[in-house]
Amino acid sequence: MTEAWPALPFSEWRATCDTLHMWTEIVGKVRLALAPSINHWWQVPLYVGARGLATTAIPYRDRSFEIEFDFIDHVLAIRTCEGATRTLKLEPKSVAAFHAELMAALTALGIEVHIWTMPREFADPIPFDRDTTHASYEREPVERFWRVLRSVDAVLWEFRGGFIGKCSPVHFFWGSFDLAVTRFSGRSAPPREGPAFARDAYSHEVISHGFWPGSAPVLEPAFYAYAVPEPAGLKTVRVEPEEAYYHTGLNEFILPYEAVRTAASPDAAISAFVDSTYRQAATLAGWDRSALERPSPPSR
Repeated sequence: MTEAWPALPFSEWRATCDTLHMWTEIVGKVRLALAPSINHWWQVPLYVGARGLATTAIPYRDRSFEIEFDFIDHVLAIRTCEGATRTLKLEPKSVAAFHAELMAALTALGIEVHIWTMPREFADPIPFDRDTTHASYEREPVERFWRVLRSVDAVLWEFRGGFIGKCSPVHFFWGSFDLAVTRFSGRSAPPREGPAFARDAYSHEVISHGFWPGSAPVLEPAFYAYAVPEPAGLKTVRVEPEEAYYHTGLNEFILPYEAVRTAASPDAAISAFVDSTYRQAATLAGWDRSALERPSPPSR
């Protein structure tokens, strides 16, 4: 439980990862159904905490509650502002069973909520309440995944501290199952085609960075960086470290996690990647960098 950068081969825990992906989406959609709307869907993600992934307080009538994936005790904990708690065991069980247990626990706490049960951003989706296909849960790879998220989260928060323009928190999007942070130039972006969530997410110019445990077509844990809209010439620029490359299918820069965890300083490798990809994209896109950046955070 102490190794900061453990191995995380996607193929060895893909079944568990897919199940956990669906579970986090169910919890995220509870928050989506109840939390007030915020620009770019910032009201819906989860956040890396001391024990796992958690929501912040979710308002419900004149009350509030929060939900936490506790990856130390391997339970899902639902806590209300009155002090009531319900827990579900995180163990091998189907998505349908998890959905039923969570909804029953919320009802027992006096919380009535209805969610759209069709997964988003997942290949061959099955409605949550009918999904008996995804039913894997192995503790050990989940604990390793959480340790990686903790380590990445700390580096991305440091990166966020160097930007004084509009910037997202470092947050975990359950739809794409990635930890991300996004910087904004302050200028509107050209109108985007596609679903409403994508149009709102990319309504303004952004440069985004993040980490995912594996997702087609990159079936390995990796860091990514992209700009929307992508400035001319970005595909061919040099970025750091040398293991990073531009993926033409995704229109994103990719840095394999394995290259990071085996580096002399994983933190430095990630910092080099996010700093260099941001600098190249922001410069080519003509961002007012002098107004948006600060050379170093204030002393504590």
